[in-house]
Amino acid sequence: MTQIAAQGLAMTLPPGWEARIARRNVTNASERTFSVMHCASFPLPEQRDDFGGNFIESIRGSDVFITLFEYGPESVHQPLFASTGVPRVDAQMFSPTRLQRRRPGQLGCQLFFNADERAFCLYVVAGSRAALPAIVAQVNRALDALHIGAGP
Repeated sequence: MTQIAAQGLAMTLPPGWEARIARRNVTNASERTFSVMHCASFPLPEQRDDFGGNFIESIRGSDVFITLFEYGPESVHQPLFASTGVPRVDAQMFSPTRLQRRRPGQLGCQLFFNADERAFCLYVVAGSRAALPAIVAQVNRALDALHIGAGP
């Protein structure tokens, strides 16, 4: 199994998955950026928007894409991030209306949480409703293998 680790995030990837951990480039001196982890059951393109908007249309029915997007330390104690620990997903959490950009057949799930004094959004795109039971199982196995430690 492949492991990835950077910036206080680590994961053992399911077979056949790819992942990248990065920080966006700062576009001006006052901007702060934090960690973004992308995981997918398909090859990830080198250029990726934070939430995959530039390639989501290419996801097949059985594919899944996950973004773990970190917010700044001022967000940790905000009500939106009140849930503590890496969440798990279930099929009822997925809907076409939860996608950043709606695509025919795709479903999304978005959860906010905090872990180790860090605030995150977990965003998941499922390729189809028909594959959702298998996708949910895959996502939860991946989340079980996610470890969040102190940030960089």
